Amino acid sequence: MKNDDLTAIEVAEGIKSGTISCVELILKIYDRIERSELNCFITLNKENAVEKAREVDKKRNEEEYRHKKLLGVPIAIKDSISTKGIQTTCASEILKGYIPPYDATVIEALKREGAIIIGKTNMDEFCMGTSTETSYYGPTRNPHDLSRVPGGSSGGSAAAISAGETVLALGSDTGGSIRCPASFCGVVGLKPTYGLVSRYGLIAYANSLEQIGPMASNVTDTALLLEVLAAKDERDSTQVKIKNNTATNYLASSLNRNEDADVDKEVKGMRIGIPKEFIEGVSAEVEKSVWNAVHKFEDSGAEYELISMRDLKYALAAYYVIAMSEASSNLARFDGLRYGLRSGKDEDWHTTFSRIRGEGFGDEVKRRIILGTYALSAGYYGRYYLKSLKVRTLIKNEFEAALKRHDILAMPTMPFVAFKLGEKIKNPLSLYLADVNTVPVNLAGVPSISIPCGFSNGLPIGLQLVSGHFEEDKILKAALCFDTLANRSQQ
Repeated sequence: MKNDDLTAIEVAEGIKSGTISCVELILKIYDRIERSELNCFITLNKENAVEKAREVDKKRNEEEYRHKKLLGVPIAIKDSISTKGIQTTCASEILKGYIPPYDATVIEALKREGAIIIGKTNMDEFCMGTSTETSYYGPTRNPHDLSRVPGGSSGGSAAAISAGETVLALGSDTGGSIRCPASFCGVVGLKPTYGLVSRYGLIAYANSLEQIGPMASNVTDTALLLEVLAAKDERDSTQVKIKNNTATNYLASSLNRNEDADVDKEVKGMRIGIPKEFIEGVSAEVEKSVWNAVHKFEDSGAEYELISMRDLKYALAAYYVIAMSEASSNLARFDGLRYGLRSGKDEDWHTTFSRIRGEGFGDEVKRRIILGTYALSAGYYGRYYLKSLKVRTLIKNEFEAALKRHDILAMPTMPFVAFKLGEKIKNPLSLYLADVNTVPVNLAGVPSISIPCGFSNGLPIGLQLVSGHFEEDKILKAALCFDTLANRSQQ
């Protein structure tokens, strides 16, 4: 984020104390958006946001408002998350004009804590992509270089944070869709443990893989936002009930780590595993930055070990079979008959259904539906889908074994820095290969965070930290410690 912008915690505290005008802050954000060349947003919520900001400024001293964690904080929402009264398109023509009649659970939680929704961010259509180039509304550009992609599929959210067009953002992560753009845009993005954050109201791509997660300019804001998002929800059967509620006090567990003495105490004895399979094949600049980050931990007393996770070579193929199969099933509901696109004269159901889907879906979405339908068809279900589920179990077991021996795992988020717009979009396989370091985490269901760890020719590089199921506090602490160690080395 731009240096003149405040963190979410500073914004909330400033609004409560009266030193920050919420209306002025919101108008400043919209002025920046309206002058932007990045194309971060599909739909803006300006009139409602300004009205909410006036309410905040008027009632900030009331007891009910003073306890809200995100009072007046601007937040951008990925366009795959349902927002009552605000268009939600999944960046697809087939949902153009669709306005949900309800809020996703995470949106309800944000509103309870006083956050102000400024708009819906651009993304790869139905979350299918690594570059935010498959959007019906055009590509988003990287704030660090307008000729390059911001990553995907949550590219609009990451770019908006990086460019100061929001303070916080929500993304969703099916195979790296939060961490990839966080890496490419130089911000922080966290994929929670599968089952921690409610998926109710998230328009489904691959149910067994995706999670809504926080994106911010810094680790502490990420912890605060995750704390809000982890609200319990009886409507989501995939959400796990955590017995110890203190496990969701992420802000408290990650604060007060900025003193050098605290950091050295926290890092000393930390056991870090470096899976060599995640290092092999990455660019020289990325490898150098990641090792520099590991050595910063080592210099403060951490121990690292190069390990092997042999079954990871099957992860990418297994992931795409599972994800495409689930997409084929989930996207069958989009027929243009109940909501969304409705074009041409109605004929018989099959003809109308085929025409609307042919016109409404983009090429990448069609490709994945076809491949997923093929993998689920008679004669191929056992050969592809069931075999991929078995591979998934092997990978999950490998992560669990590695995390029994180590506190966290560290690796590059992406194998290279942000590539140029149009460079890979015509070759789908090259885009799929870009996800090689992120999809294993989704298969295992463990939490993972991407934090900036360096630059190559002005383009950000991301460090990915992984911990065990529901151990988000470990990677948040480690990430905050790294921030302090990196700042110490620059002084």
